[in-house]
Amino acid sequence: MPTEFLFRDDAYLTEVEATVTGLTEKDGAIGVALDRTVFYPTGGGQPGDTGILVVAGQDLAVVTAVYGETKQDIVHVLAPGATAPALGTSVTARIDWTIRHKRMRMHTGLHLLSVVLPYPVTGGSVGADEGRLDFDIPEAGLDRDDITARLNVLIGKDAEVTERWITDAELEANPGLVKTMSVKPPMGSGKVRLVDISGLDLQPCGGTHVRRTSEIGPMVVSAIEKKGKQNRRVRVVFA
Repeated sequence: MPTEFLFRDDAYLTEVEATVTGLTEKDGAIGVALDRTVFYPTGGGQPGDTGILVVAGQDLAVVTAVYGETKQDIVHVLAPGATAPALGTSVTARIDWTIRHKRMRMHTGLHLLSVVLPYPVTGGSVGADEGRLDFDIPEAGLDRDDITARLNVLIGKDAEVTERWITDAELEANPGLVKTMSVKPPMGSGKVRLVDISGLDLQPCGGTHVRRTSEIGPMVVSAIEKKGKQNRRVRVVFA
């Protein structure tokens, strides 16, 4: 049974009442599928959410969330030794909001970094305390202080961040929307989600983001690493 991905429409939801629709076991870890969830699953460089499932007053720790085999459902992976709730059981799914919100801020900040550095993106990672993007950049000097200053100017614009959907055909007709070289937007369902930072950036993304750029807070470029002849890794942290 497909899971309703509530985080796509409202990344600020922290918990929801849900029903257990499936159980899996892999390498000794129990996975719980629900009919709906606020948990973001690992994907697009953003880790899966952690949190708890509350079952009859008992807290079951969720160490991560991942897509199921068809990517139509989300599996909540329980901590080792946990007892699986029965199918049909009602649970409360609650994320660790502190970590999620940091990742939302970081992910939105990385979108702005791709505006400051308008080069093809070859990889990336969204952490709670550090994020990075890898760029396909020819031999060129990159100045950490200059990038930091330009990034914080964009953050300070307090631009609104919204999401909307377009069809697969519309994306194919506008290939310039895709900045990532290594990770392509999920297609095949007939529609693709766009994240729009008003007046600054528009690109396909399934991740979670803050509502306005000012919510990101000041950021600092912590390192620029050479990973190949034309590959530069730019790391950012919160100031």
